[in-house]
Amino acid sequence: MKLLIELPTWLGDCVIATPAIENIVNFHNDVEITFIGSFVSIEALKNHPKVIKTVVLSKKYADLYKISQELGNFDAFFSFRSSIRSKFLKFLISAKKKHQFDKNKYQNRHQVEKYNDFINDSLLIDVTAGKLKIYGYNIAKSKKKILGINPGASYGSAKRWYPQEFARVASELSKKYDIVIFGGASEIDIANDIEKELIKNNVKNYKNLAGKTTISELISKISRLDLFITGDSGPMHVAAAFQVPTVAIFGPTKDKETSQWRNEKSIIVKKNLECQPCMKRTCPLKHHNCMKLIKAVDVLNAFKDIYS
Repeated sequence: MKLLIELPTWLGDCVIATPAIENIVNFHNDVEITFIGSFVSIEALKNHPKVIKTVVLSKKYADLYKISQELGNFDAFFSFRSSIRSKFLKFLISAKKKHQFDKNKYQNRHQVEKYNDFINDSLLIDVTAGKLKIYGYNIAKSKKKILGINPGASYGSAKRWYPQEFARVASELSKKYDIVIFGGASEIDIANDIEKELIKNNVKNYKNLAGKTTISELISKISRLDLFITGDSGPMHVAAAFQVPTVAIFGPTKDKETSQWRNEKSIIVKKNLECQPCMKRTCPLKHHNCMKLIKAVDVLNAFKDIYS
């Protein structure tokens, strides 16, 4: 059976969709899957054993018709996106059955369950969502334990904890762990701020990889971590897929919907303020207390709880 699957755009969302994708694979026999989506999503999931082809979608509407014609015919099409552009693509795609995620239909549950319920409804089944799964990576831990720090978040500045606090945690744990700072091209500045603080604290066993890794390299390096500090972000969900012990720092977003899925060693640090969760990219009240009030000691105590 030939299946066409349009992946979510963002790294975290496509990792979150993996239990639903496994649901599709387990339902059908002898499937051949073509993934279409953003460059990031394709890079993250291209190693799935059932995938025979991947296509990075153009952002231009004019290119969608050409792409749909080049893709050919399918037995079924599943889209994990609900944008107008994806609806137009669905119209163009040649498939016997077409299914598209409706974000307004699936509410008040974890995003993993939203995607999985979408597939259950599409296939008329009732299967519980399994664990996150990213194929193609062999986990090989190093002799020296490694702490990963991920200070960025593509959603906006409201989700970001402060570099001085990240550095305080890293400095405290540097005696037991080598430090790796992660981040995309837009997060180089905050990563450099953390690096400056580490230098001030005479910490030398660190690497600043912000803006220096491919998606595949990022996933590979996260899979090998022994501890991870992160905000609500794509790398947080990658860590969950590999069961990396994680302290996830939440501010304006809904941890009940976007926290790590089924990571047994995951702890959320948040302040539970009246204004949370506001779901804004920048703090509408201008004080940013949901993040500002979280201190290094809160995160260090959370790590102790993981291993207690």
